[in-house]
Amino acid sequence: MTHQIISAGFGGQGVLLLGQLVAYAGMAEGKNISWLPSYGPEMRGGTANCCVVVSDEEVGSPVVVEADSVVVMNRPSLEKYEKNVAPGGKLFINSSLVKDEPTRTDIEVYRVPASEIADELGNGRVANIVMLGAMLEKTGIVSPKTAIECLAASFGERKAHLIPLNEQAIQKGAEAVR
Repeated sequence: MTHQIISAGFGGQGVLLLGQLVAYAGMAEGKNISWLPSYGPEMRGGTANCCVVVSDEEVGSPVVVEADSVVVMNRPSLEKYEKNVAPGGKLFINSSLVKDEPTRTDIEVYRVPASEIADELGNGRVANIVMLGAMLEKTGIVSPKTAIECLAASFGERKAHLIPLNEQAIQKGAEAVR
């Protein structure tokens, strides 16, 4: 089975980290992976996106044109990437920042108030992890437990205190789409 993902938003919203966590968790679960980041000249404020492919087979191309899942954190990303959701695919929208409705009717749409949930958790920077939780709940691409283990490994000792917050963010994201 192959699952193709696009994650997009402004730089600083953690869209690259979201994709990276899916890629690391896929590798940890023995799957074949491709992670292709793309961002403008600024890491913060410019647009950023990444393509992730998680597969039981070899990955032929890192470029995702027709995604099984698209995560959009802001309105410009919805406008740009809605067309890239495969028919029958899933579109995850940060409804805290995106008030527009998608135009397509041939896809599943999940509106997740990720920024609001992150603020309720006490740290607005985990909105991307809330979206990750929602996506993992609806797709099962990788285990949320594996994603947290990979986050802990990438954070290291210095940021280990943030792991419980990120675990809560994944849980809240999953609850938001149940």
